[in-house]
Amino acid sequence: MKININIDKNYAETEITINCAVMSEELEKVIASLRALDFKLTGTKDGQTHILSTSKILYIDTVDKKTFLYTESAVYETSLRLYELEENLSTSDFFRAGKSSIINFNKIKSLKSDLDGKIVVVMENNEKLIVSRQYAEFIKNKLGRA
Repeated sequence: MKININIDKNYAETEITINCAVMSEELEKVIASLRALDFKLTGTKDGQTHILSTSKILYIDTVDKKTFLYTESAVYETSLRLYELEENLSTSDFFRAGKSSIINFNKIKSLKSDLDGKIVVVMENNEKLIVSRQYAEFIKNKLGRA
């Protein structure tokens, strides 16, 4: 794969053009990653609505029928349901980790297999989360251990 970068102050905005003979699975992943960088979610905190880049979200969790977006430094409530967020984020590196949580794979610092086939993940902010057995397969496939 050849990459060309042209830097010119006359460009009003960044534009990415992909020239290829055939659309490959690898190329589809690159495109999905680029689209995910530009995807935004809204969350409320202290009565204000904030626009959040998905690349800043560590994980998403549901507590008492309310859904929260967790970043490194804050927690935001969203009106979207977990299944809606899972659909919206399906082309990115977010994955369902349990009945009430979705994790951003790119924000995992370390992981460790636990009893009963669960996986304990440590996020970039050192918070520990559990990936249930049912969803652990995603991580194994991502790491090439399936």
